[in-house]
Amino acid sequence: MKATTSQVYPALLYRNAPAAIDWLTKAFGFQLLSSHPGPGNTVAHAELNAGGGIIMLSTAKPEKGWKSPRDLDGVHQILYLVVDDPDAHFARAKAAGAAITQAPVTQDYGAREYCCTDLEGHSWSFGTYHPGAAAG
Repeated sequence: MKATTSQVYPALLYRNAPAAIDWLTKAFGFQLLSSHPGPGNTVAHAELNAGGGIIMLSTAKPEKGWKSPRDLDGVHQILYLVVDDPDAHFARAKAAGAAITQAPVTQDYGAREYCCTDLEGHSWSFGTYHPGAAAG
């Protein structure tokens, strides 16, 4: 496996996946790579470029137990994405309506990071820390 090739692709579920795609591109600067419609106004599968990585998403399917965070109690996951300028990214996300759970802060280990939730409650962290970089 090449070090630059990801083998992990988060797949997120949204009640309103079309709105989520629009919001994620506006708030976080993600780029829509593909979207495949499902019945009605749903998304069967979509892929977004997230700063060199890819996230997948679709419309939640409660009948299969696939739920949006809006339908769950507590935090069930946090996605961390590396960004070059967390402060500029924070300003963009906040302007788009992200619920800020931690303003930008420089951590003891040197990374600059902030945390927020998206329009359906998915938890996100953005910062300069590169997981695995020390393992080289």
